[in-house]
Amino acid sequence: MKSILDIFSKSEKEERQNQKEINLIKPLIIVDLHEKSSLIASELINLGCEVEFKHLHIGDYIVKNVVIERKTVSDFISSMLNRRLINQLQQMQQVTNKLLIIEGIEEQELYSKDSGINENAIRGMLLSVLLSFNVPILFAKNYEDTASFLAVLAKKREKELNLNFKKKSREVKEQIQYIIEGFPGIGPKTAKKLLKEFKTIKNIINASDEELKKAIGKKAEIFKLIDKNY
Repeated sequence: MKSILDIFSKSEKEERQNQKEINLIKPLIIVDLHEKSSLIASELINLGCEVEFKHLHIGDYIVKNVVIERKTVSDFISSMLNRRLINQLQQMQQVTNKLLIIEGIEEQELYSKDSGINENAIRGMLLSVLLSFNVPILFAKNYEDTASFLAVLAKKREKELNLNFKKKSREVKEQIQYIIEGFPGIGPKTAKKLLKEFKTIKNIINASDEELKKAIGKKAEIFKLIDKNY
């Protein structure tokens, strides 16, 4: 009787067992400590994901090799106004796979007159995110929708994702420009102008206030930080 019931070979049994063990492994999502108070983390756990809190230097979530920055609609607008979004997008250029989620479009209008910012300025920023910074954008209805996006991404197989996980090495010119863009208020256009004028980072740092002001105007004041004590 035992031999009749034992219809699977040993290898088939092992394969089935291995598959069961794989299915039991929860996909890991790394969450920034600043997101600990959000409802997304608990929702991810409900969706069968394992959540690990860490201090992230870039982004709010890491799913596999994808760095994700999450913004509510109001946070997206405010970070536009104080240029924090630009700095975050610049930092995200260090990684190959990145994503911006704008959350809450069901609860708050993106183009609201109460926001105090022109609708076309918002459209312009969205285009910059996509074209200048090459960061894809997802619009989520609410925190549950955001969590669902993250969970689906975490559970996708590698072949389905078809992502290039190799970090691209920057060319020397890009590295130099990126360093100059690290100064607040210095965007890609201004950085290129400075490098065209002074050629090297060292020359820019050693340039006089008059020379810098002549090249980029009031923006030159930010380079006074070089002489400030920490």
